[in-house]
Amino acid sequence: MKKVWSVVLAALLVVCACVSLISCGKGGKEIIIRVLENDTAKDKGYLDYLLNAFNEKYKDQNVKAVDANMDEYCDLENDGPYGYGPDVLYQANDILMKYVNGKHILPIEISELDCYEHIPQNAWDAYKANVEGRDVYCGVPVNVQQPLLFYRKDMLPDNWKTDWDKNNNDIPDMVEFWTEMYRYSKSIRDTDKSKFGYAVNLTNEYFNSGFLFSYGAYVFGNNNTDDKDIGLASGDAKIGAKIIWDLAGLMDLKCADESFTNARTTMLANGTIFANVCTPDITTQFLKDLALEYKKQGLSEEQANEKANENLILTTLPKLPKNGDITVEQDVTDETLWMSQKTMGGVNGYGISSYAKNREWSLKFVEFATSLEMVTKRQELLGIVPARDDALTNEDDIATKITFQNLNDGTLVVMPSISSVRAIWTPIKSCFKTIATDGCGKRTFSIDDMQTELNKMVANIKSQIETLQ
Repeated sequence: MKKVWSVVLAALLVVCACVSLISCGKGGKEIIIRVLENDTAKDKGYLDYLLNAFNEKYKDQNVKAVDANMDEYCDLENDGPYGYGPDVLYQANDILMKYVNGKHILPIEISELDCYEHIPQNAWDAYKANVEGRDVYCGVPVNVQQPLLFYRKDMLPDNWKTDWDKNNNDIPDMVEFWTEMYRYSKSIRDTDKSKFGYAVNLTNEYFNSGFLFSYGAYVFGNNNTDDKDIGLASGDAKIGAKIIWDLAGLMDLKCADESFTNARTTMLANGTIFANVCTPDITTQFLKDLALEYKKQGLSEEQANEKANENLILTTLPKLPKNGDITVEQDVTDETLWMSQKTMGGVNGYGISSYAKNREWSLKFVEFATSLEMVTKRQELLGIVPARDDALTNEDDIATKITFQNLNDGTLVVMPSISSVRAIWTPIKSCFKTIATDGCGKRTFSIDDMQTELNKMVANIKSQIETLQ
């Protein structure tokens, strides 16, 4: 009798399983994956392309990926537990990794992913954390970000080859050395106060922290893992702060707020500014605005696009003088006087919320979004520097070459991947704003004042970390 009941029970379980599979695959409740992407991906049509491609591939599985339809910088820690957060989110490593301590983000078995062997270890390391004595990875890299110099080739002076290329290497001195960029920018401002040479938002933490790093500063000690050791005022960081102050003297109050950020592509296009620092994923917007400007001048669309691609130049940041004084002309032929500028960089990628309604399908989406096809498409539409080495299809891709070279040699300082990093941004921005405002205004600060402001910043970061903990 027991044997008969066992056979019957087994048969019932098989039937139930089959009914369950049929129900899930056909008439069951649709699985929705809510995806949070950045605004650039939305504006340029990449998110729609990604969602449509995923949904087409899995149209028979009763699953659908949708735009999470929320601000690109969501608060997963507070929203997630109440079901308001996304299932999958695309963010920089410092944003994703701040959720590790509270277990708001899921560890991912990266070795099982298609992209695993195509992404260098130093990019994976941006998403590595030690949890209960075990190394885990909580994100999948998509692209590497760092500031690069954007400038207009057709705004170079006619005599640049004779008067602005003293080392005879066919590279304009003003885009190769900060002292020359300072001198050229000053000549533009002295001629026309409505125009600028180098112009950027000097309060931006990401674009300007590299000046501090270049002269001995660091974020946290022990390779950015010890938040008890805050090093942003260490070494000769005050020299880097003075460079920010000196650059502010070439601009106006727009350098102390978001004005140069919000209008950077149009200002470069209409000739208001000669050079700007930005990340590679804004390249397509620079090209679009520059082409529109050329069309206003009477060129056809094809001619305008060709001219924009010819005249928008991306290159590495200028070299810094080792003595830190960018206001005095120095011998550009003497290599011993110069050093590469360090920059703050990051790795953007996908993570999975611990509150995801369906973890298995969320992982499938991440694997799809980090596939060669999707990363290549993202590069095509947004101009990113892809983390996948097999997506590097263009040998003339200067941005990618520079970024990976800097990542490998340590010039690119990747943002910390610990939760305390969230405490640094507001104090850094506030410090830079104070320095830039004085620099483009009354110009009363001494080098000792720079150190004082940096010390205040470190104290504020320490206080914020203690509050958060």
